Amino acid sequence: MTATTHHDRLDDAMVSENLCRATLDVFGTMLGVDAIAGDRFTEKTPQHPSHGVVSLIGMAGSWVGTGGMSCSAELACRLSGRFLMTEYESVNDEVLDAMGELTNMVIGNFKNEIEQHVGPLGLSIPTVIFGRNFVARSASENDWIAVPFECDGETLTVKVCLSPRANRPVVRGHTPPPFMVE
Repeated sequence: MTATTHHDRLDDAMVSENLCRATLDVFGTMLGVDAIAGDRFTEKTPQHPSHGVVSLIGMAGSWVGTGGMSCSAELACRLSGRFLMTEYESVNDEVLDAMGELTNMVIGNFKNEIEQHVGPLGLSIPTVIFGRNFVARSASENDWIAVPFECDGETLTVKVCLSPRANRPVVRGHTPPPFMVE
């Protein structure tokens, strides 16, 4: 590993810097939105219900985890409208798809930057959740590194949770020997 990792843990400052850069690049280029990054924080598994839109995408390689974005339904409609150049009064399939694609771009840019520290990573297809009074949890016991962004008068939070993959041998292309009949 490089100097940015410590005992199988990534440096929080480096992670948040990469999250900020990835988010600001996508929001500036794809949405024409000036987002302002707030102070990073660590987040344990949420203990209270949320509401709004949460978009999550898995990462896998020598490190595994999840990245995502969350915001109010109203902000999701405005961001999706800017992205798709139309207006949305309420969350619908197009808004959910747009939020998934924005998450894919932000976390994809983050992944490209972080790979120099953790090795190649793959991304899953985004999962987007919308509703009231829900809790989204990860099976990981690790903390999330989160960065809030002031965007269009509201807060959007971008966060990641990454940890080294447990060392499990992977056997590829292994064919068991045939039975010997005598």
